[in-house]
Amino acid sequence: MNHGTWGAIGLVAHREITTRLRSKAYLISTAALILVLVAFTVVLKLIGGTTSDHTIGYTAPNASLAAPLQVSAQAIGQHVTTRPVDEAQGREAVRDGSLDALLVGDGTRVRVVVQEDLNSDLRTALNVLASRLALDQQITRLGGDPAQVNAAVASASVDVEPLSPPRQYDPQQLVLGIIAGVLVYVSLMINGQLVAQGVVEEKTSRVVELLLATIRPWQLMAGKVLGIGAVGLLQVLAIAAAGLAAGLATGVLTLAVSAAAGTVVWLVVWYLLGFLMYSIVFAGLGALVSRQEEVGGAVTPALLFVVAGYVVGVSVLPADPGNRLVEILSVLPFFAPTLMPMRLGLGGVPVWEAALSVLLVAALIPVLVWFAGRIYRNAVLRTGAKVRLREALQN
Repeated sequence: MNHGTWGAIGLVAHREITTRLRSKAYLISTAALILVLVAFTVVLKLIGGTTSDHTIGYTAPNASLAAPLQVSAQAIGQHVTTRPVDEAQGREAVRDGSLDALLVGDGTRVRVVVQEDLNSDLRTALNVLASRLALDQQITRLGGDPAQVNAAVASASVDVEPLSPPRQYDPQQLVLGIIAGVLVYVSLMINGQLVAQGVVEEKTSRVVELLLATIRPWQLMAGKVLGIGAVGLLQVLAIAAAGLAAGLATGVLTLAVSAAAGTVVWLVVWYLLGFLMYSIVFAGLGALVSRQEEVGGAVTPALLFVVAGYVVGVSVLPADPGNRLVEILSVLPFFAPTLMPMRLGLGGVPVWEAALSVLLVAALIPVLVWFAGRIYRNAVLRTGAKVRLREALQN
């Protein structure tokens, strides 16, 4: 291609970039998405920091129950701190709230004093302790050694022989992968449709006739796609950087920086591939209509693939990261932009799968350029009634 061709595309792209960057809607939506992601990070921090922590006092006769109580609580995901107290002082501490409960009695049964009611998590831990104490007492009556029995029970476990080595998934990687997929989805939904809406705006204002008097239809389409894509990429990078900074600052994100940066890199790669693939289609479909209210209906067939990939990813991957259906769909071009970044964020994706998905999308883009370019060329100057797809593909 000559310099004039690239110059024309560059002029259209520059016009789109400057127009979108000055748009209040773009600035507000970017700020809103950043705030949502930062707020989500803060919520994760608060939720992560609400691990149950109970303080239990115990009288002298119950000293032997302190350590088993901590073990019982740990087994059900609770954290209990114990401390010895005089019974009178302990009751006063329960009354003023400095103790959640007080173990009293002679130590042969689990008896507690609480202010009003026993916390459900703490009740479970104490019930486990009571069961263990009763078992120890029965073992002693039968002439056995409770310590030996407890040691044997603690060391007992199932022997597992996997036919294939299991994949290990870090919960933080799962969250990062889902967020990456969501960002790609939101960006495609917003910026992809902007391409179709921009085409219709130019048709209705007759600006397109002036533009096509100096440049070719495919150059106008390419410039529009590249310009809006660049603005969308800037938005994605700003959101990803803000989310990464918030995660590291709050301590929610404890992964290695290289691992988190790798997810961001794949996010950018799949945004670019997904945007190029879908926005080219959106531009062609947008050229079929002449009114803004008709844009939604025109691009819906393509949007269904974006929505389907997103829904499958966020509904299946959190519960089943190794789902076979997701693995297959993530390689197919129309589902890959939303599903593959989620899987790559999780880790464990074979190199050949990641490479194949990229190659398939890259190979499809030229086909879509030809397909959408033909539609765009034949329909962009036709106003009024909606142009049928079969008519736009003729000539």
